[in-house]
Amino acid sequence: MQPFEVYTARDLRNRSGELLKHAAEGSIGIITKHGKPSVLTIPFDAHLLQHGIHRVLALHMVRSRQLTLAQAAKLAEMDLSSFIELLGASGIDAVDYPPEELGQELESALAASGHC
Repeated sequence: MQPFEVYTARDLRNRSGELLKHAAEGSIGIITKHGKPSVLTIPFDAHLLQHGIHRVLALHMVRSRQLTLAQAAKLAEMDLSSFIELLGASGIDAVDYPPEELGQELESALAASGHC
């Protein structure tokens, strides 16, 4: 999964159907104007209503491997174990790393919780 779909302002005019389709599929999009991010599009779904934007972004960023569990928990304003429960409730695997990356993830989580 790509972290974000990126569209220009022109794309918004010419390809709005594609943007809506990607949003309906759960993709977050960025619309740029003159090459700079201008608008963030987030699917308006049950997750957004139930959890709020900061938690939905954190879930998306973990799923697309843009943030570690510890970083995403911080973004979601949750402790790590509560965030892992939220991942499970959202159908997202908390651990989806090759074995060599899992050790790094655990070290990051322990450092963030102050246990290192």
